[in-house]
Amino acid sequence: MNSRTAALVAAIGLSLGLAACETATPYQPLQHGSQVSGGYTDQKLDADHFQVTFKGNTDTPRSTVESYLLYRAAEITVAQGYDWFETVQRHTDRQRETYVDPDPFYGPGYAWGYFRPYWNFWGPGYGWAGWGPYWGGDITTVQKFEATAEIALHHGRKPPGDPRGLDAREVISNLGPKIQRPKA
Repeated sequence: MNSRTAALVAAIGLSLGLAACETATPYQPLQHGSQVSGGYTDQKLDADHFQVTFKGNTDTPRSTVESYLLYRAAEITVAQGYDWFETVQRHTDRQRETYVDPDPFYGPGYAWGYFRPYWNFWGPGYGWAGWGPYWGGDITTVQKFEATAEIALHHGRKPPGDPRGLDAREVISNLGPKIQRPKA
């Protein structure tokens, strides 16, 4: 095996290993340089108002990002000595990026030089077609979600019929078993 082939095999192994390590964002504070990107932040706006944010990575679905946001809001409510909270303002942003790699693997500088494979295949409705890396390329779309809410904290029982109000202890009880924490 020559050095070019060995380098290619090592690069493929490394990229597959790194790809296998990427997991959904666990419930964690947002910290730069952490093993898995994303997490929550919160900011006290006044005595009983907070802004809470949860950022997910590309493997974290929107439902998880929004659930973790609610869980963090409930934790803050209980930690501040309150019983329930209501969302004053809430939104979820989606960041979507599409990458096109016109010649993803085969070309000059790789172990096979200019060798490029070509496949024929049969498709119902249109017959025989072919694929080869001479045209097209790989198209990858990734998306990340970030949920933000301003919450108001309250004492006592949550008023019945308030669609924006949530009992903090109920939220913790219901969502707690579903929360994925970082691995130690």
